[in-house]
Amino acid sequence: MDKAPPPLLSVASQPVQDAVLRCQAALLARSRLAEGATALAVELAQILQCRRASIGLLERDQMRIAGSTQSSPIDQRREAAAGLVAAMHEALDQGLSVAWPPVVANPPVSLAQRELAGAGQACTVPIVAGQRMVGAITLEREGPPFTLAELALCEDIASFAGPVLQLQRAAEMPWHARVRDRLRERLAGSRERQLAWAAGLLAVVVLLAVPLPWRVSAPARLEGSVQRAVVAATDGFLQQANVRPGDRVKEGQVLAQLSSQDLELERKRRESEMRQHENALRAAEARNDRTQMVISQSRAAEAQALLALAEGQLERSQLTAPFDGVVIRGDLAQNLGAPVQKGEVLLVLAPSDSFRLIVEVDESDIAAVRPGQHGQLALAARPEEPLRFTTRRIVPVATTADGRNYFEVEASPDQAQANLRPGLSGVAKIEVGEKPLAWLLLHRFATWLRLAVWTLSP
Repeated sequence: MDKAPPPLLSVASQPVQDAVLRCQAALLARSRLAEGATALAVELAQILQCRRASIGLLERDQMRIAGSTQSSPIDQRREAAAGLVAAMHEALDQGLSVAWPPVVANPPVSLAQRELAGAGQACTVPIVAGQRMVGAITLEREGPPFTLAELALCEDIASFAGPVLQLQRAAEMPWHARVRDRLRERLAGSRERQLAWAAGLLAVVVLLAVPLPWRVSAPARLEGSVQRAVVAATDGFLQQANVRPGDRVKEGQVLAQLSSQDLELERKRRESEMRQHENALRAAEARNDRTQMVISQSRAAEAQALLALAEGQLERSQLTAPFDGVVIRGDLAQNLGAPVQKGEVLLVLAPSDSFRLIVEVDESDIAAVRPGQHGQLALAARPEEPLRFTTRRIVPVATTADGRNYFEVEASPDQAQANLRPGLSGVAKIEVGEKPLAWLLLHRFATWLRLAVWTLSP
């Protein structure tokens, strides 16, 4: 079997500085980290006749392969990549260049190098930038073992390449990662770390003592300032429906029509009776029959009253809007022909330009709410336009719903806004004063803790 060709590098044939300059030039010719690390690996593989050269960099104490002469990307989740990373960590943990087979009389631990080399040779050289190791260079080849001169050359190349690789990596890092690394460098000393912790603790204490506005948040809904029910005046059947919930109406507009045939017949019957009694009254007057005149006159008056009642009921069979507003409840279009009873609520109207706000304040916060406080409401339909309001009244009775107790706080908007509709909901925040930031963050937990201690105490 033919032997592998000897390395192209020898200290006698090619000066060390030429090899360092070649590697440095290849690295500086690329602006991106991956391209620069790959170019450096290619130059090292050519100079030392290696089967594979790999460049690894530390990121949060984890080694990441930044460049390699391998044609396909190295998947660090595979076993082969794990062996390569283990060889790099072996050299970094000892802070020395490690080779297999060993090149010195008292060699460092080289178990990972031996496993990586297999039947060949492998060596790993730490990459140093400043005073700390930032990565490693791992070389693998099938030819003769690595020599001490070759390890020294790799160390020279790594010492010059380390700062450049660090600069390329810093240029590609996001700003917050650069700030984090800079802080780590500044806090490397114990005294600096103590001062930083003291300054940070003082800043936190000052920040927690800063008074901030306290705003009580609670679900809220918009309602009309008044609500008017439109009811059926008589028993009958629903004949026509002209509006649906959400429609705007004008005062006097016909909203619905009840069946009026029976009322028409009743009105005609009363008219006929009234004419009969009027004719009887005139006949009695002609005969000068005073007794019959009184009887006919009283019966005519009774018939006229019943006629007026029938006409009133006929007029009320048309349900009209009592004011300008919007229909908030009652979809009669699905119940045409259905019977209705006298006094039954068919529609509910609310004004379209006058509203009130109902804020459902939790019982743990209600003690801080007073009439006359200001706040803002963000409607779910229009969160970008907060509506300012002023609290007016606190309902003194708690309401239980959805597993919580709350009190209803009535408020009125400070100014009118277009396109508001009753029934809109959102989140209201009531301005109740100022409290330190620490109190704002911990008062709910403190309240819960006090209640828990009271519950468990004997």
